[in-house]
Amino acid sequence: MSATLVSLWTDVRKRLEAAGIDTPVLDARLLLEHGAGVGRVDIVSEPRRLLNSDQIARVDALVRRREAREPISHIVGRKAFWKLELAVSRDVLTPRPETEFLVEAALDALPGDRPARILDLGVGSGAILLALLAERPLAHGVGVDISAAALAIARGNAEALGLDARASLELGDWAEGVAGPFDLVVSNPPYIATDELDGLDPEVALYEPRQALDGGADGLAAYRTLCVALPDLLMPGGRFAFEVGRGQAEAVSDLARAGGLSVTGVKLDLAGTARVVLGVRED
Repeated sequence: MSATLVSLWTDVRKRLEAAGIDTPVLDARLLLEHGAGVGRVDIVSEPRRLLNSDQIARVDALVRRREAREPISHIVGRKAFWKLELAVSRDVLTPRPETEFLVEAALDALPGDRPARILDLGVGSGAILLALLAERPLAHGVGVDISAAALAIARGNAEALGLDARASLELGDWAEGVAGPFDLVVSNPPYIATDELDGLDPEVALYEPRQALDGGADGLAAYRTLCVALPDLLMPGGRFAFEVGRGQAEAVSDLARAGGLSVTGVKLDLAGTARVVLGVRED
């Protein structure tokens, strides 16, 4: 069997379309690059380059995984987020574009001209914390996660990005045992209601870590814990930014106010969904 870069890319794209993949063009390119060991420039500049049987077989094996709806990020082991390239696996939630709105809102709340302490609860791959540290070179951060496997991924990402000297990554159950105060607390906690999990896209329901998704009966369990802990974690004037699910902003705002915090705003994503709840400890 023989194939060129362009003919194999076309075949892969058609297979992914038939499998119902939402982004067949992009995924076909990524699988071709990863499986055949070529770059984007190669595909564009040498589309008729012949591939050997080993390259074709490696691409086919990856395509079969994607046809089974395994996330492309798990297959290639990487995910672009903010301005970073992060290692990911099925031990961490794959960073999503909507979480960049949390990073954006957090940066607006954190001046870059002075030192600051940042806490990321449920740090996962490190995406949020590392994006913030990359943009705020005077800041130091603490990331906490209940999963040792997730922390291993986060530590590897911090080291690869040269941010490990400013990022302390700790095993823990939310804020239990965490010593404040912090200038900023951020979190993208699990916020999917338990009975909705099996109805998610297969890429999420079958492959993402359940504990990073399951927000309890109403999706708000983690926020209840976080909002109780926040006053002791934040210094006076310290700020918080939480990602929330569709329709949850008002309830999360109420939980923050009940914890003695002031809600300063809600940030919308590009779809107009209230995506981030922002607030401050006033006293």
